This record gives sequence, structure tokens and C-alpha cells, in this order.
Amino acid sequence: MRSKFARRTLFLSWVFIVGAVLLILRLYFVQIIHGDEYEREALSQYSEPSPDTGNRGDIFFKKNDGSLVAAAVMQTGWKIAIQPKVLTDHDEVYEKLNVILPIDKEKFFTSAQKKDDPYEEIAFRVSDALAADVRKLKIPGVILVQDQWRMYPAGSLAAHTIGFVGFQGNKKVGVYGLERYYEDLLSLPSSGLYVNPFAEIFTNMGSLLAMDPTTQQGDAVTSIEPSVEQNMESVLKNVQKIYSPKLTGGIVMNARTGEIIAMAVLPSFNPNTYNTVDDPSVFTNPLVESIYEMGSILKPLTIAAGIDAGAITPQTTYDDKGFVMRSGYKISNFDGKARGVISMQEVLNQSLNTGAVFVQERTGQETFAKYMHEYGLGEETGIDLPSEVAGNIRAIENGVDIDYASASFGQGIAVTPIEMIRALGVLANQGMLPEPHLVTAVRYESGITRNVTTLPQKRILKPETVEAMATMLTEVYDKALLGGELKQERYSIAAKTGTAQIGIPGGGGYYADRYLHSFFGYFPSHDPKFIVFLYAVEPQKEVFASHTLARPFLEITKFLINYYNIPPDR
Repeated sequence: MRSKFARRTLFLSWVFIVGAVLLILRLYFVQIIHGDEYEREALSQYSEPSPDTGNRGDIFFKKNDGSLVAAAVMQTGWKIAIQPKVLTDHDEVYEKLNVILPIDKEKFFTSAQKKDDPYEEIAFRVSDALAADVRKLKIPGVILVQDQWRMYPAGSLAAHTIGFVGFQGNKKVGVYGLERYYEDLLSLPSSGLYVNPFAEIFTNMGSLLAMDPTTQQGDAVTSIEPSVEQNMESVLKNVQKIYSPKLTGGIVMNARTGEIIAMAVLPSFNPNTYNTVDDPSVFTNPLVESIYEMGSILKPLTIAAGIDAGAITPQTTYDDKGFVMRSGYKISNFDGKARGVISMQEVLNQSLNTGAVFVQERTGQETFAKYMHEYGLGEETGIDLPSEVAGNIRAIENGVDIDYASASFGQGIAVTPIEMIRALGVLANQGMLPEPHLVTAVRYESGITRNVTTLPQKRILKPETVEAMATMLTEVYDKALLGGELKQERYSIAAKTGTAQIGIPGGGGYYADRYLHSFFGYFPSHDPKFIVFLYAVEPQKEVFASHTLARPFLEITKFLINYYNIPPDR
């Protein structure tokens, strides 16, 4: 009998404990999570709800110190609407409203004349304070409508990455950038205040147990560092100002993790006022949606493949005659001049096309093509941005000698900038293929944050190959680039330029006076923290990328070294 009583007592105790825990959790959701929403409900007791108001998760930048900075948030406020058939003295109503906030006079009187229309909106994005003043007037036929809209506090900063929310039919959805890619994550239910309290609690528990955090609804935390992004955009604006390219872009990536720290394209736009943009093509992100022949920036990958395959060493020499003939076509160095017997180091130092062809042929067509594929060229990277396209490297799949020869120095094959930095990232990541990504964590409504895991990295190059390339590319930066003018005494930097002729559409050869300039570098050379990629399409005044992009690269590099307090390595 005593044992039965004890069991009942224990059972009831657990019932009370579980009930208390659920009650505490419910209070947490009511007071902490939904407190602001209930407050707005109280304020709006005499107002109409907006039929198209939608709730949405936030997007955050992440600063170096771990703090979050809002990149995209929901702003709450009000619309003011009128019921034309209820309004009496139009002039008096207009004057009363216009004293509180500016009202478009023409719009107001046009709307007021629509006697058969039961509802006409006359003011938008009205603050709580102004809405309270309008409410006090108690004007028949004037109603307040709760409203929410998407706001981008940083304006145009990282606009191509963040994207924006727009209308798809009658529904507001993400239409570009992270807003579109993570639509399911960011699109929150609008009935959070009235959901069954136990369902709400267990739904949030389910978010914690989900295998992939991005399949649940919440806020997106990105790896974009706002100060680094701002620095890069400032540097690119200066490139635009001086050299007037059609387009400039850049990426800063964590050399080890693949996290994108900055990603910028110019010309850009302000997502808060996207509807004022005349040319919608500015919304597309060419870093993931456009392919280019990158030119000599690819030569380090050719040299690395040759070293890794055992076809050459950094000391291997060849006789440079200034040009070679392949498949009836002449391939020349940039200046057409012969250098005689030189080493692989000089191939990189002087960016010699004939040297790249020599390495490709020593490596063999099949092996060369295998390495290019393993670098991830010709395939999507899987970065979490919409509309990514794959590069075109078909020329080295069923090509002839001239196709392989051209590909060895970055012509005849085309890739996206994100493909290019991933491939070059192998050199900065101990021979492993990085996985570029932007969202690093998801923050749920409960306040709990879960990190997003990435796939295991695949080894492409041997560690000794990477070390050899770091040494060679450091010499390129220290001695060959602008005659060694940019060498840093306390920091080693591995880098290479690229100057590619731009192809004539339709396969009619190449323009003689149009170029794509590119530049990449990583640092410190033998223990890289960051890899930086820059490019400019059809810059003016200068022919070679060393003159247009080398100094901008160094400006970004110095900022990163100082901002992240990277210790010197020499």
C-alpha cells in the first residue's frame, strides 16, 4: 500500500514538474520571443491587419569579434488607408493628416474620389509615433493598417550577396542572393502568436534535432565581415574611378574553411530602392553567374599539376623560342620574344605562354585534364547563392593539341570567379579543395543558434607540391611583380596576375584591344589565412593586370593583416 502511494506521489510530482517546465517555456515564448508582437497587437486594437504582411527571418553579417550586424531585417510600422465612401470633408481630412506627416495631395484626392472603392492606401512606412497621432484624430474613414517591410540597414553593402525581397505574383519572396537561396529558411509563419503553445515548444525542439539546420525556419548568420566588405568595395570603387572597367569584382575567402569573408561586384545597387533601378541586369551576380576566360592566373594550376604528377620540378628548364605551333596555330608569349633556356620559375615570373604549353605537354593531355577537373573547374561549386552556373572546359575533354595548349595558360576555357578562387584555394589550403560558402549558422526563434556543417574536403595536391608552389609564387610577388616594388619585408605573399584577351561573340577569335584583368594572392605564403581574388572587365588606360590590380590587392591585404592582427612570418 505504501509503495503504491509512493508511486502515485512520484507520478504526480513528475506531472507537476513537466507542467511547470512547459509553463515556463510558454512564458518564455510569450514574454521574450513574442513580447514585441503582443505589444503591437495591443496598440493596434482599433486597426486593420494588412493582408500582405509577411514575417521573415533576418540575415546577419558577422564581425571579426563574433558579434552580429543586421544585413536584412523586418521593419514594423503602419500604412494609412482611407475608405472613400465614408470620408466627408476631403479638404479638412487632408489638412489634418498632412500636419502629422507628408501626404501626397494628388494621390489623396484621386483616391478620395473613388466612391466605389472600399479601401485606398495613401501613406506607407509610417512610424509608431506618427501612427499614434493619427489614431488620436479618430477620423471616420481613416484606418491604420499594420505593416512590415524588408529593410537593408547597410544599404548597398554586399548587395549582390544579400539580394532582396520582391513580388512574385502577389506574394513577397526573395528574388536574388541569399534572400532567394534561403527562401524556405527565412520565410517564417505569420501566425506565431496564436499557434498551439505545445506545438510551438515542440516545433522548436524539432529545429534542434534536425540533421540540416537550414531546413528549419529562422535567421541566417553569414561569414561576411562588414568591415572587410566595406574595405573591398571602397578599393573596387577606386579601380572603377581610375580605369573605368565595365565591371569589377572581388572575393576574400578564408583559406582553410572556405568561408566567404567579402564578396563584391560593381556596379551595384541599393536593395532598399531596387524598384528605382533602370537596368535589372545589375541585380545578377557575375561572381557565380558569368563565365570568363581568366588567362595567366591559371598558370600556377598548370605548373602545380605538372609538379604533382612528377612531370617537372621547379628547376626544370626548357628552350623558349618565343612561340610554338600547335594544330596549325601560332601561340606566342605576350611580347613574342624568346628567352632561351629558362626554368619553371621564370615561366611564372615572366608569365610565359610557351612555358605553360611545355608543362602541359610534359604532363600529358589526359593527366592535365584530370587535374583541371579535380580543381573543380567546369562544375558548380555549390556555393549557397542562386543561379550558379558551371564553367565550360569542354575544350580539354575532346580537344586537339591547340585546345590543351591554350587551356594551359587560361584561354579557350571559361569559368566563374567563384570556381577560380576555389581552384586556386587548393594552393592556399594545403592541397585540399575548399568548399566556398556564406551561411555559417542558423539562429532559431527560440534564441538557440546552430552551426552549419560543411562537407569533408578532398585532397587534390600533395603537401610538398603546395610548398613548392608557395615558394615559387612568393618569388613572383617579391621580384617579378612590378619589379619587386610591392614586396613586403615582414610578410610573405604568394600571388599571380592574369591578362586575358576577350573573345569575340560567336567564336570569331579575340578582340585585339579588350582584356579581362585578374589577380589572386594568399598570405602568409606558407601558412595562409586568406586568399583574395580580383578581376576587372575591359579596364581602360592599362593593358596588363599588374598595373590595374596589384596595388588594389595589396591595399586589401594590408587591411586584412592589420584588422585580423596577423603576425609577420619573416
